[in-house]
Amino acid sequence: MDNLSIVILAAGLGTRMKSRKAKVLHEAGGAPLVEHVVEAALEVASPERAVVVVGLQAAKVEAALAGRGLRFVEQTEQLGTAHAINAARPIIEPLGGDVIALYGDCPLLSADTLRRLVEIQRGGDSAATVMTTLLDDPSGYGRILRAPDGTVEGIVEHKAATPGQLAIREINSGTYCFRGELLWKHLGEIGTDNPAKEYYLTDIVEIFRRAGRSVKALMAEDPFELLGINTRVELAQVDRVLRLRKARELMLSGVTIENPDTVAIDRHVRVGMDTVIEPAARLLGRTTIGQGCRIGAGAIIRDSELEDGVTVFPYSYIDSCRLERGAQAGPFARLRMNACVAAEAHVGNFVELKNTQLGSGSKAMHLAYLGDSVIGENANVGAGTITCNYDGTKKHRTIIGDGAFIGSNATLVAPVEIGAGSYVAAGSVVTEPVPPDALALGRARQVVKENWARKRRDAQASK
Repeated sequence: MDNLSIVILAAGLGTRMKSRKAKVLHEAGGAPLVEHVVEAALEVASPERAVVVVGLQAAKVEAALAGRGLRFVEQTEQLGTAHAINAARPIIEPLGGDVIALYGDCPLLSADTLRRLVEIQRGGDSAATVMTTLLDDPSGYGRILRAPDGTVEGIVEHKAATPGQLAIREINSGTYCFRGELLWKHLGEIGTDNPAKEYYLTDIVEIFRRAGRSVKALMAEDPFELLGINTRVELAQVDRVLRLRKARELMLSGVTIENPDTVAIDRHVRVGMDTVIEPAARLLGRTTIGQGCRIGAGAIIRDSELEDGVTVFPYSYIDSCRLERGAQAGPFARLRMNACVAAEAHVGNFVELKNTQLGSGSKAMHLAYLGDSVIGENANVGAGTITCNYDGTKKHRTIIGDGAFIGSNATLVAPVEIGAGSYVAAGSVVTEPVPPDALALGRARQVVKENWARKRRDAQASK
């Protein structure tokens, strides 16, 4: 929207969170609280007119919001909400126009609601419009005092409210839209005549009224949208709302989610049409999943790319990996550190891939560890195979050529190369290169002593 600035207050600790971490950095729906607020704000105002007021752990907050073109200002002392707005004044006031002020811990607030707030404010000559809502239990929130004409007469904090005022269910959300020139004209009149000795932005309503200016209210129909996070309980409530919203968005786009209440899908995850997500799956970070995939129950996939037709069987863990078209992983597989499973390749139960490229059509189906490896096409890795990639000081690479067959319980001591089309006999320890189409045996020759066991039993029985 034109001629509009937004100030996002994100400087406080949030003592009721019982945490050493700044409140706005706590995550819900797979992103820091402040990121949700910023994304909504940037749908309404341009980045150069969006200012985040930081304080506690300022560098971490700025890092979490990097790359968006936002402007930051530090509130070196946390002396109240009006004090925080004043910290942004040198940036915002010269730009002119209306000003939205909102908290960085309200992740459910939507861009549509912010647009409505601005439209209401611009629909008359009021000095400000405050966002309100009705709560069955308004404990802890400032109450909205209405004048006979329906405008806002004042906002009283919970601790300062009379018994009659405590019965009011309409609460202040802390989100405002101001006529900029009136905000800056009267902001300095706010004092610290309160028990906390802080500069409360809520006092601006009474100041406007004394100056002959009215303040309007926009009552949000959904109280959850204005929920600010003060405790871990509220954090969990909001996380659930955000994840159900994400699940609904995906289902409406053609994704089947078998039990939406049990899955956790982060906000940046993308899933293609006709993919099926089974119960208790977790899709995290910036994971991208193609069309026609199946994600098994209890699977965890983080920051990974799955192409069309991929199957992840139950209880597999995939982190920072790529699975190409038609690949399969699991159940109980672990893929990490940029592993890549090429088209139609299969990784089976209790197989771990770490920084390994598994070529198209290749298979490692049971109980293997493949680390720092390059495995060609149509190779077979037997159960119990290990690439010994660490010598105690450095990591080394194993290369397995196209069509190679690695027998069960083989131990491949890196650095080593197994040639294309070659065989490694089961139980072998391989320390030297294996040429193409060769057979490598690295084990002691079997010796069979007939009747040895019977003679041993007879000897024990005669004692």
